[in-house]
Amino acid sequence: MKLLLIGQSVEDHIYYKDSFEVKPGGIYYSAAALHSIKEPEDEIYLCTSYKKNDRLFKDLYEDINPGFLNYSDVIPEVRLNIYDDREREEIYKNITGRLEINVENPEMFDGILINMITGYDITLEQLEGIRKNYSGPVYFDVHTFSRGLDKDMKREFRLIPEFDRWLRYIDILQVNTKELFTVSGLQDKNEIIKYVLNTNVKYLLETKGEKGAVCCSINNGEIIADKMSALKVKVKNQVGLGDVFGAVFFYSYIKNGSVKTALKCASAASGYAATYNKIEDFRKLKNDVF
Repeated sequence: MKLLLIGQSVEDHIYYKDSFEVKPGGIYYSAAALHSIKEPEDEIYLCTSYKKNDRLFKDLYEDINPGFLNYSDVIPEVRLNIYDDREREEIYKNITGRLEINVENPEMFDGILINMITGYDITLEQLEGIRKNYSGPVYFDVHTFSRGLDKDMKREFRLIPEFDRWLRYIDILQVNTKELFTVSGLQDKNEIIKYVLNTNVKYLLETKGEKGAVCCSINNGEIIADKMSALKVKVKNQVGLGDVFGAVFFYSYIKNGSVKTALKCASAASGYAATYNKIEDFRKLKNDVF
């Protein structure tokens, strides 16, 4: 199996209570999850931009197919203020533009996962271009696309402009509960889900933190909701969990074709990722989940 992973690499500056850490972030978590769980015959291709030989990313990225890597003198930095009782704050620095995606033969891939880490990772025109020559599944994590950018580089939730046009080219859409309300002008949750599933989208995944996750589809006008509880764990990490969830769900879904199995694996993976307090711990993900 061959998967193409698209998204920006960022340098995370994480503030939580009295602690401060600098870690690799953004698409790094998706890539780390896929690299851990894949079988030897699988190949992961990564389209991202990062500083060559950057110690934060070097060890992982050197083990992934480099055909679509872009090198840059600067990558985005994000200050993450993490709280126990409310949504985290994100303040960006050095936001870069779209990634260069030079895929001559997209049909070589069994799946393409797009994670909108900064919200500027890929343009609608690029997605349209991919879709013109690709009939396989496209997974799209809304992520920071759901947040605008103010004069202080702070990211606040907003209605995503013209997202109805993006939905034409997406097979599986991932949001968290707050992001769900940014994909249309509708205010009722069930109406939003119906709206999304009456586009090209076949599955709508909502991640709900400690409340688990749900995968919605539609059959003869009726919404089918497959739910999965979250693992009960002692949380040591709150960053990258949605990225891990999406990567593992997509991989498992393509591998076995079962939404329920994919949902179970993804929920377990994000739960175990919450217990990892070191980047190196992500290497254990396959053993922990499977």
